[in-house]
Amino acid sequence: MDYVSDDFAPSNILSCNDDSEDHPRNLIPELCRQFYANGWVTGTGGGISIKYNDQIFIAPSGVQKERIQPDDLFVQNLNGEDVIIPKPEKKLSKSQCTPIFMCSFTERNAGAVIHVHSQEVVKLCLLNPENEVKITGLEMIKGIYNEKKGKFYDNDEELIIPIIENSKYEKDLVDTFKIALKKYPSTSAVLVRNHGMYVWGSNWKTAKTQLECYEYLFKIAIFKKIHHV
Repeated sequence: MDYVSDDFAPSNILSCNDDSEDHPRNLIPELCRQFYANGWVTGTGGGISIKYNDQIFIAPSGVQKERIQPDDLFVQNLNGEDVIIPKPEKKLSKSQCTPIFMCSFTERNAGAVIHVHSQEVVKLCLLNPENEVKITGLEMIKGIYNEKKGKFYDNDEELIIPIIENSKYEKDLVDTFKIALKKYPSTSAVLVRNHGMYVWGSNWKTAKTQLECYEYLFKIAIFKKIHHV
């Protein structure tokens, strides 16, 4: 296992030599800033992980997401073993979401996984005591990928997103998360009641796009529920 070099620059990261904007070292901090601006990762909550070749890049836990730096990230292999970690003096810990991230990578072959503490998700779960949310007839459904059929939904299809109950620790969600994946093979997201949402895709662009589409759909679903339309 290696530490990030003292004179960090993207080109100096061991086995991660890439200074492009789309490299996870640069991309994850940028996305976290965007998500913070949208109110999805405030209060140090939420996280993101991106698979890059045979390595998994993971944002740290309990930090101001809008201030994450490229050398704050953890890197592990597909077996969950740390490959590169931040310098010890940073006193950072890996995201508490890591077990769920890894479950999404292994169970769904995801390329990127995003966890947000979305107020819309919490509101929607409060309005839906059932263990799932059903949405149909909205144009933005076409931005959601049906993992079972291997294609994006049509707007006249029914989108079903599972809801699992929250737990004290993120790692304790793994079992119910796996059950939801098996019961809902089409889904690309899992809602956690009173908590937030996990959404994934084949790459970071697909994961981000679906997150935005889900947020849009949830706002409309809440409106319809409240106003009985």
